[in-house]
Amino acid sequence: MNIPEKENKYTISKKQIIIYSAIILFCIISIIVASYVQFYARIDFAEMIGIKKKEEYEIKTEEQIETIKSEFDDIFKNSIQNDNGSNDGKKEYKDQDLVCTKYEKQDTKANGYEININIPYINIDNETIRKYNEEIENVFASKARSVLNSENKNIIYTVEYTANVEDDILSLIIRSNLKEGASAQRVIIQTYNYDLRNNKEISLSEILKIEQLNKQEIQDKINNTIQEEEKKVEDLRKLGYNIFNRDTTSDMYHIENSREFYYTADAIYIIYAYGNDSYTSEMDLIII
Repeated sequence: MNIPEKENKYTISKKQIIIYSAIILFCIISIIVASYVQFYARIDFAEMIGIKKKEEYEIKTEEQIETIKSEFDDIFKNSIQNDNGSNDGKKEYKDQDLVCTKYEKQDTKANGYEININIPYINIDNETIRKYNEEIENVFASKARSVLNSENKNIIYTVEYTANVEDDILSLIIRSNLKEGASAQRVIIQTYNYDLRNNKEISLSEILKIEQLNKQEIQDKINNTIQEEEKKVEDLRKLGYNIFNRDTTSDMYHIENSREFYYTADAIYIIYAYGNDSYTSEMDLIII
């Protein structure tokens, strides 16, 4: 006797399989997009999928670039700009600015030193920022203490800084100027760039990506600027001047290796300060 099979009420039709597969695929894509937006949250979702193009970072004329370069000294205000308080919850000391002055001293000692220092402290409590602050202490504060303890060396030492918050990216630039007796003047410039939204260090490459700037075009601009500056140096050297020599083939000029940059709404300052490694005040400044 043949017993007919019972109809399986849990049988899934091809149509249902297609629907469920589409739902699963949509969920996977949504997770990927959400992860991407979390990291690049500064780019609208519509822009990301091509519905709307992000407004381009202002292309500056040569005249504008030269003006920004000529006003470079004026940016150092020993304070933080454009901090609207949205990141106050990250502060280590609630009553202080996100970047504050830790050491401030102006003093002159006859035949000894002339010192004017404003050394910053990044007021955020996490491991990355602690390393930043330790480096600032070791490079700038330690030298200041050495100068204050010096005798009969005729030292001039200054430290100044400025910081800026743009779209939850904290950018800090510090410049020191050292002249010891007959030694060559030395200028050190160090920068620290931190993504407050994602709690991580941010690179120049990432900044260019956020601003939707063509990386190769920026690299070409850096290369051309360095080559032009070296050509000027060669001309001066032929006239007998002793000028710092640039190695235009060095990897230090690659965007991936360009650590010193300062980011604002109006400009990106890319800085090659040769005094960071040598006794010189020479530097190259590229404005984007």
